[in-house]
Amino acid sequence: MPKAVSAIAIGSFIAGTIYGKFGIVSAADSIESADSDRSAHRISQIMRFGYPSRCNIRSYSDYVLSYDTRNRSAHWVFEHLTFESVAYTAEVDRSKSDFYDDQTVHPFFRALNSDYKGSGFDRGHLAAAGNHKKCQQDMNETFVLSNIAPQVGKGFNRDKWNDLERYIRNQIKNYKNIYVCTGPLFLPQKEGDGKLYVKYQVIGTNHVAVPTHFYKVCVYENVKNELELEAFVMPNQPISDKIPVENFRVPPETVERASGLLFFDRLSRSKLKKINGKKI
Repeated sequence: MPKAVSAIAIGSFIAGTIYGKFGIVSAADSIESADSDRSAHRISQIMRFGYPSRCNIRSYSDYVLSYDTRNRSAHWVFEHLTFESVAYTAEVDRSKSDFYDDQTVHPFFRALNSDYKGSGFDRGHLAAAGNHKKCQQDMNETFVLSNIAPQVGKGFNRDKWNDLERYIRNQIKNYKNIYVCTGPLFLPQKEGDGKLYVKYQVIGTNHVAVPTHFYKVCVYENVKNELELEAFVMPNQPISDKIPVENFRVPPETVERASGLLFFDRLSRSKLKKINGKKI
């Protein structure tokens, strides 16, 4: 279940509220316990370079998200990957995890497993289960429906999106820290009349929105403390296996304009050694 966190963990005061296990908790409230101290420390690690937005922030044991009550999914999900978090652990098994609805979300705005049943869409992870192998709880919490969005199955969720997750996860061989922000996009398309429209399907009785695209924006830190950035956007549709993941790189500002979010805003672009593999 998501935990409420103190203002110290956030790093600065967040206007609004953080939704926690026991209801709505002010961001300025202090929580005094060993568990909350550890949680606060972990959140400060994950959110080291800033929050993309300050709306409906929820913390889990190994990732942080901002929940979108209108679309019944997340605005964004933030992860911090290390060798320890992605390494194989014999006791951690994906088959032990089940998708479950987020009981801390008001029933009006909550996605349910029944919304996905018969929809033709997979329950696609934003924070990837494979990134959270340190303990079973960490993996289990990636199956909460707040961290899930409707994704095309064959050719996308089970294939090219999975390839992107693996591509990023495998970078831990070259970097000591990886920070990943993932989320949905609802992009306009030109219709026959020459005008642009934003159109998307909703599924289930709770009208869970089906994104047109998904993004990942990543910062990599090497042993020399040098920083690099990559940004990707993929359409929520079948994608040929022949197309390499690198073909979906986009300028980070493209994702920011499309999502209405600012990524890694505590990190000056002038401090980056590379963007999308190119020196700057």
